[in-house]
Amino acid sequence: MLMAILALCALAAVFGLVLGYAAIRYKVEGDPLVEKIDSLLPQTQCGQCTYPGCRPYAQAIANGEAEINQCPPGGETTIIALADLLGREAIPLNPDNGVEEDIKTVAVIDEDVCIGCTLCIQACPVDAILGAAKQMHTVIASECTGCDLCLPPCPVDCIEMVPIATNVKNWKWSVPVDPVLTKELTKALTKELPKVLTTELTTELTTEPSKVPAEVLSDVSSKVLPASPSTPAAESKGTPEEKPS
Repeated sequence: MLMAILALCALAAVFGLVLGYAAIRYKVEGDPLVEKIDSLLPQTQCGQCTYPGCRPYAQAIANGEAEINQCPPGGETTIIALADLLGREAIPLNPDNGVEEDIKTVAVIDEDVCIGCTLCIQACPVDAILGAAKQMHTVIASECTGCDLCLPPCPVDCIEMVPIATNVKNWKWSVPVDPVLTKELTKALTKELPKVLTTELTTELTTEPSKVPAEVLSDVSSKVLPASPSTPAAESKGTPEEKPS
């Protein structure tokens, strides 16, 4: 009995050493550039970039086979980050891949309607759906990336994409807006810009002023805001009083 145990321990030690040596000797080195690109992508695994996931898309970018503007979930933020990393010029999002959504969503399954077909489970790229055949399914909201890939396979349309609820983790402070400045800028824009463009800028000024180009705000502000009054000292220097004779 003791000899058998010692033999098994010796075999385990030998195999362990062989496997350890093989892991070091035949280790496949990853491309550090691919790792950096992949870390900038949103990891939704949605496939909108025409690649099966974020990692293959990162590999294609590193190989020069794909542009940096094919990721709608990442949007402009990801494009700028990739451009800075790769030393390229930032370009607009490719409309053929989709549009950037301002509001992040997650999938919700109507459990009363679900028939347990498991098709959504097979379609989910991040395994965020729990369930079994002919049993109720549910979505793990914290794991769902909002890729929408579970919607088309569902035969009873029991899945809906809903906005992510605001909490202490995703709440953001809105940019304060000066109503007086907004009103004056809107008037100036109405006079100087086309109607359609003015409507868009007006909406952005009242809702998301941070999206209005800085050069537009600077140029229009200089025209509509009153010039700062000159100081009394400057006025006195410019017009010296006459001394009495």
